[in-house]
Amino acid sequence: MRTDLTTLAAVRNLGILAHVDAGKTTVTERILYATGTTHKRGEVHDGTTVTDFDPQERDRGITIFAAAVSCAWDGHRVNLIDTPGHVDFADEVERSLRVLDGAIAVFDAVAGVEPQSESVWRQADRHGVPRIAFVNKLDRAGADLDRAVDSIRDRLHPAPLVVQLPIGAEDGFRGVVDLVRMRSLVWADGDGTALAGPVPEELRQEAARRRRALEEAVAELHPAALEEFCRRETLSAATLAATLRDLTRSGDGVVVLCGSAYRNRGIEPLLDAVVAYLPSPLDVPAVRGVHEGAEQSRAADPEAPFAGLVFKVNASATGRLTYVRVYAGTIEKGDTVRDPGTGRTERVARILRVMADRHAQLDRAVAGDIVALAGVKSARAGSTLCDPAAPLFLEPTVAAEPVVSVAVEARRGADTGRLATALARLAEEDPSLVVRTDAETGQTVLSGMGELHLEVAVEKIRRDGGPDVTVGRPGVAYRETVVGAVRGFVFRHVKQDGGAGQFAHVVLDVEPLGPEAGVTGFAFRSAVTGGRVPQEYVRAVEAGCRDALAEGPLGGHPVTGLRVTLTDGSTHVKDSSDTAFRTAGRLGLREALRACPTALLEPVAEVTVTVPDDAVGGVLGDLAARRGRVSGSETRGGTAAVTATVPLAELFGYATRLRSRTQGRGTFTTRPAGYALAPVPGQVPVRVR
Repeated sequence: MRTDLTTLAAVRNLGILAHVDAGKTTVTERILYATGTTHKRGEVHDGTTVTDFDPQERDRGITIFAAAVSCAWDGHRVNLIDTPGHVDFADEVERSLRVLDGAIAVFDAVAGVEPQSESVWRQADRHGVPRIAFVNKLDRAGADLDRAVDSIRDRLHPAPLVVQLPIGAEDGFRGVVDLVRMRSLVWADGDGTALAGPVPEELRQEAARRRRALEEAVAELHPAALEEFCRRETLSAATLAATLRDLTRSGDGVVVLCGSAYRNRGIEPLLDAVVAYLPSPLDVPAVRGVHEGAEQSRAADPEAPFAGLVFKVNASATGRLTYVRVYAGTIEKGDTVRDPGTGRTERVARILRVMADRHAQLDRAVAGDIVALAGVKSARAGSTLCDPAAPLFLEPTVAAEPVVSVAVEARRGADTGRLATALARLAEEDPSLVVRTDAETGQTVLSGMGELHLEVAVEKIRRDGGPDVTVGRPGVAYRETVVGAVRGFVFRHVKQDGGAGQFAHVVLDVEPLGPEAGVTGFAFRSAVTGGRVPQEYVRAVEAGCRDALAEGPLGGHPVTGLRVTLTDGSTHVKDSSDTAFRTAGRLGLREALRACPTALLEPVAEVTVTVPDDAVGGVLGDLAARRGRVSGSETRGGTAAVTATVPLAELFGYATRLRSRTQGRGTFTTRPAGYALAPVPGQVPVRVR
């Protein structure tokens, strides 16, 4: 037992998080190279990286699918997941964060915190994942560590604890001063091994000042460090390191390192920080789940009953791999596992250690491992796998709601079945992709998180040997809401056709949710007094009202952003039932919505456009033409970053338009910003009765 727990303490499960193009994949490649896992440095621009192995990733130069790799450093096993940075694949990041114990957040030393950096940081906050920060690309023109740290402090609001000072600037960046151990680390050209030495004479005063600032920042956050600081007026290297570890794991501080992954400078200290500051599976709380309605916890102990969570599925025509984080217990090849969500049991044919698209067979996996299982055929992303003799249901990940849809159909009628199979496989791999059949047109509709998301999905069908596909113009997921109230709306449901009848009488108030709740959501409450509608029927009315939200009166879009109050009603001694009141709730709310002032909601996105200063005027005009509302702008060394909120429907084709207006020099990023009322009269219908 002691050996297993000692081994478990030497495991680090972490992810690489960042905005697209901040250098996540290059950092991962350099980690693999520094640990001796690979013997040649892969490059994104050459299409030779280990984790971006999919042909689409290499063609586009971005990470699309989360890829797991494993390596060893200083006696520790590091299980690493390289996550996508594009907003369209945020759901892939969400599923990865659910099973990670820590993360490296990578920032561009020129741009600092970018929109998707902020989004993935908030995702990590929700999952309580401890992080360290790596400010990358210090060799670029305009790189500034202090400015990047200020943006971390201002936009992400952690306490950044900078533990390094760059040696050299921009193209002359060649090393760092380690402020914890007060030494220099310098990298020779073409060599990833740092040469340790004393702090350079010209930097000693600045290094001493920054070390003092680090000690003061740490002392403000940690009582034990404050006690030593008050007693000795300084902190020892050992105390400082231990305190940084505590602050990182509690989330009260974020250790900040710097370097240039492309030039292989700063990777070894980053790995040392991973081992020193980020938690092992033993350092995180025991996983909690539910069995027979009672909450249970299960510690990260190889001797405990097995429990794991599926976070990714790779389904292809040649086989199926199920990626699992093992939280407790041990699983061996040939074992039987149970999915408590479906009640199914399945046999594990093989256990694989994952190295992106390559795999090594294992005889068993223990608590803390991230592995792939072959032979498990029905589990989906978010499913729990556990010991059949000790069931435990872990909270699943919730897929994001799709916002963009396209109609897809096979070019040849004979390929319709093959297309259905390919779409089912896509939805199995990626829960944020939704396939449905439009009831009115009979078309097959594929919905996802953005244009690029759907483009990648359709291209994947073609590249995986699927049929030729035609794609209709993208459409966005509109919603409907109420913009006024109707009170005292009376609805009676009476049905008598022989035998027991149905009777339900309800009186409903319908009104918009308050501004504090935003424009989306649904609330139901009962204000019935005197028991005129029994409580069990009240629950049935609420269920019926929720049924009615599926289709609104304007265009059949889902309805949101309203509050329904049951104010009165009556029952029949024989003919009232749950079914009758559920029907009354559904039909009554449907009629009440027709009597309400209603409007459309459209999905909007926060867009950050980065362009040369001389192109700002044209970009602002184009955003205004797309009904964009500019919320801010920032100038950075000859370029301007304009932030605006733009309806998602207006962003189709924007990339081409932006390139045309800026002669290819402009770029933009987006992230979902919820829903907003669509413009009234003349553009989008608003129905008032």
